[in-house]
Amino acid sequence: MSHALAELEERRNAIAQRIAALGDLRPGSVSSTVGRCGKSNCRCHQPGHPGHGPNLRLTYKVDGKTFTESLPTPAAARKAEREVAEFRNFQQLSREFVETNAKICHLRPVEGQPETEQEKKRPKRSVKKSRAK
Repeated sequence: MSHALAELEERRNAIAQRIAALGDLRPGSVSSTVGRCGKSNCRCHQPGHPGHGPNLRLTYKVDGKTFTESLPTPAAARKAEREVAEFRNFQQLSREFVETNAKICHLRPVEGQPETEQEKKRPKRSVKKSRAK
């Protein structure tokens, strides 16, 4: 085994350990919304009032459908931000893991295993018979 291949395998193992050590994670993004409510006599409808908010929300997709969760407290928002950041960490590690594996596959030599019976059989050429007109 070449020196470079051994280094790549060590790198792959290190990345796998870092993935295994990740904490709670989830996809999505935390955003802030400001808006007016539906009550016409509410203070948010007064001229110059900025509206209700900022209200923090976590938005994510499941099977192509967008879901939004309210984050009612600063603690809930910090928790969601940590989980989303950990998910971004997971995505980066996953990319590194796949890239490293691709390099390993490219460098690993083809092993000289005997052909199977199926591989030994050569496909037969089809013979087209011409029709007499």
